[in-house]
Amino acid sequence: MLDANLKKQLDSYLQYIKQPIELSVSSDDSDKSREVAELAQELAAMSDKISLTPVNNARTPSMAVAPKGQSPRVNFAGVPMGHEFTSLVLALLQAGGHPSKAAPELLAQIRNLPGEYHFETYISLSCHNCPDVVQALNLMASLNPNITHVMIDGALFQEEVNQRGVMAVPAVFLNGEHFGQGRMTLEEIVSKVDSGASEQKAAALNDKPVYDVLVVGGGPAGAAAAIYAARKGIRTGLVAERFGGQVMDTVGIENFISVPYTEGPKLSAALEQHVKEYGVDIITGQRAANVSRYSNIAVALESGATLKSKSVILATGARWRELGVPGEAEYRTKGVAYCPHCDGPFFKGKKVAVIGGGNSGIEAAIDLAGIVEHVTVLEFADTLRADDVLVKKAKSLRNVDIITSAQTTEVIGDGSKVTGLAYKDRNSGEQKQLALAGIFVQIGLVPNTGFLKESEIELTRFGEVIVDTKGATSMPGVFAAGDATTVPYKQIIISMGTGATAALSAFDYLIRQSSDEKAA
Repeated sequence: MLDANLKKQLDSYLQYIKQPIELSVSSDDSDKSREVAELAQELAAMSDKISLTPVNNARTPSMAVAPKGQSPRVNFAGVPMGHEFTSLVLALLQAGGHPSKAAPELLAQIRNLPGEYHFETYISLSCHNCPDVVQALNLMASLNPNITHVMIDGALFQEEVNQRGVMAVPAVFLNGEHFGQGRMTLEEIVSKVDSGASEQKAAALNDKPVYDVLVVGGGPAGAAAAIYAARKGIRTGLVAERFGGQVMDTVGIENFISVPYTEGPKLSAALEQHVKEYGVDIITGQRAANVSRYSNIAVALESGATLKSKSVILATGARWRELGVPGEAEYRTKGVAYCPHCDGPFFKGKKVAVIGGGNSGIEAAIDLAGIVEHVTVLEFADTLRADDVLVKKAKSLRNVDIITSAQTTEVIGDGSKVTGLAYKDRNSGEQKQLALAGIFVQIGLVPNTGFLKESEIELTRFGEVIVDTKGATSMPGVFAAGDATTVPYKQIIISMGTGATAALSAFDYLIRQSSDEKAA
């Protein structure tokens, strides 16, 4: 199960285990059960603090992790490899007494949660968003005896997936009821469970002193802006819904100069760690609601709190653009998906469509072709916009068809799941339909600037923040960077550069304001 290199890395982590751990393994004669049993045996062989106990669980194969002598509260139903191997390693360390790096106040909040919480998370091993949720819930279960969590590999438990209508991951259930969909941070989950704490946090945020620079957004542009501002020795804050932004949805990154290959979650973690080294006041789990200017600049948050700063840098990024056709919202997570890497395995052996003929769309079609029965690409324009090398690859695949001049008009379903889509041939005007199980939308990005529509900050008709060459917006003291702005070419490295530009411009603005006040 584990190659020599992986064992070497794992061995260094297992040294942090302080107390005995027991792995409860439920298996049968299936191939996947043998894999789980073999993995558990290899782990036990690597540390004298790990022991094995055979059990009979309703979900088999599975492996539960717990301090020796305690009833397991963390369980992996399936083989925790792929993206979930890190989740397993962290579960081992937490059961072994190694402390979490999460904020002490958040850990205390989890320990003090009243009531019982039994979480179940359906995942796919190819999903790069799922581990964040699995690891957060595993940590909660390890801290509070009234919380349990089981990770469920949807590919191995298809009957459950079908019964619960799971068609996108991660899908989280709490006490048998649907709790949440998609990536969620530890802080977001705790806030959702402990609603009273949100009011207390909002009150605490209102009491924050005035910042010199407040960055709104935690993606590459926001991280670069925060680092450049903090290096000037001024009071810097960063507020974001979560760290990483859209980068967290990027699997492979091959054009980040000097780094031949990395992955979105890895880059995001590195950005966050770099920002923390400069003492930036990082506030996550918060979404901006408005920006206004009085004596200082006020950033209102959806939680009801307001942060104040002498200057602000908007780096809120962008999100996947939606089709905006009937049926899309109704069947989101029920066949309409936006992440082929995460949700592709749920459509194994089925027919799907990819909407969009740019690089992301054609890449999605190529990836899905190895999983599904057939892929149909629909592009609105009369030609594909993807790089030629990608187009040639897609056209070489026998189970990929490409239709251009196709305008998607409706997502069709039976009330519980997608069954097809309707589109119009833009050349003939003929209405057509495709029978499908899934639709992957890959039609570009839309800036996260809806909260600015009622502000004095000027936007384009596409919602982009209008900036000059220094990143300045129409509101004095407010700068902007990255994919949310009019800066051309939405690339990670360009976003970082604009973030640095905005921070240096904000510092220059503060110096000039200070000089003007002294002169007065």
